[in-house]
Amino acid sequence: MALTLLVIAGLINYLDRSTLSIANKSISEEMNLTAAQMGLLLSAFSLPYAFAQLPMGVMLDRLGNRVMLGAGMLLWSVAQLAGGLVQSLNQFFAARFVLGVGEAPQFPAGAKVFGDWFALHERGRPTGIFVASTTIAPALAPPILTLLMLHFGWRGMFIIMGVIGILASIGWYALYRDRRDVKLEPEEIDYLSGVERSASDENRMTFAEWGGLFRERTTWGMLFGFMGVIYMVFLYVTWLPAYLQQERGLSIAESGWVLMIPFIGGTFGQLCSGVVADKLLARGMSPIVSRKWPICIGLVFAAVFTVPAAFTPNLVLAITYLTLAMFFVNLASGGSWALVSVAAPRRLVASLGSIKNFGGYFGGSAAPLVTGIVVDQTGSFVIALLISAVVSVIGALAYLFVVKSPIADPADQTASA
Repeated sequence: MALTLLVIAGLINYLDRSTLSIANKSISEEMNLTAAQMGLLLSAFSLPYAFAQLPMGVMLDRLGNRVMLGAGMLLWSVAQLAGGLVQSLNQFFAARFVLGVGEAPQFPAGAKVFGDWFALHERGRPTGIFVASTTIAPALAPPILTLLMLHFGWRGMFIIMGVIGILASIGWYALYRDRRDVKLEPEEIDYLSGVERSASDENRMTFAEWGGLFRERTTWGMLFGFMGVIYMVFLYVTWLPAYLQQERGLSIAESGWVLMIPFIGGTFGQLCSGVVADKLLARGMSPIVSRKWPICIGLVFAAVFTVPAAFTPNLVLAITYLTLAMFFVNLASGGSWALVSVAAPRRLVASLGSIKNFGGYFGGSAAPLVTGIVVDQTGSFVIALLISAVVSVIGALAYLFVVKSPIADPADQTASA
């Protein structure tokens, strides 16, 4: 039940994020926006989303997933609906700002759900399934959102998606229960947390413990490494429709269907990430290493396939390379979230996930803006794609050399001192 609800929320989350990129050309024409202005508008979501991650982890670990994700879904859905009613660029900025704040609990909440309700040896697969919503939704977005836009206009598309999200937020709050609100038998707790679980496992996180996460090497490796993932992912999510229309000459209808191909590749990458991580763990690798290697391999090969995609004049080859790049960067993305649930004590998982997500989106928020500026200056996406490849490799190096060991429970360290 928890996984199903999370996947539904994730699909709506990324469909809502995709509305602006799908309607990029129509909105730009109606509101007379340059590529740089559109890039700034696309980034207006990611910066508040990034900074909202920091308090969000604390709030999730203290208040629970039921309240925080339910409230977040409601807030982002109202903002999505408001996007269909805007009359000026500043109003659009405000709607995207609120959308970013509202969506902040989604993925740290997912990491916490898996830490709460799934045993260590089985967390990889459900994490991969959940995070696959980040590519399934963009794959479905072009035909679904394009159809809505063609029938109801881009404003109607925004409003319809907002109403769907409001209904989903009510469903989440009505059906989901936090682990601390459910009475579990001792053997169930042993299965979920392990018989050698921390004595402080059920304690609420303190603000001092949250601050202590920033003194951990693993935290910083995950924070900077995830920038490599999100920069490339966010470039594709926000600019790929415009890239296909402007650089490759496809119509809106044609690009709507072609866009599905790279995101289907990304979906397979997400699903494979959990399977690979769990198999490596079963073969004797430590939980950290079993999650880290798919991330590093994914980021390196995402860069490897992005470079020829930038230079080939052939549309079929370009889509093939982009699909492979999406497969590998999403292999890394799924692995990065699987890493969160094994890199910290259960009661700190949401906080670590939110810090990591802050880093990813703080760095990744530059992708839409940098891409818009590059396209304005050069009239091409080539340099923008090469920049994303470089950032991806840097992210792999951060995971490889900085993330070494799990974070110990600070309460246990205090007790043993």
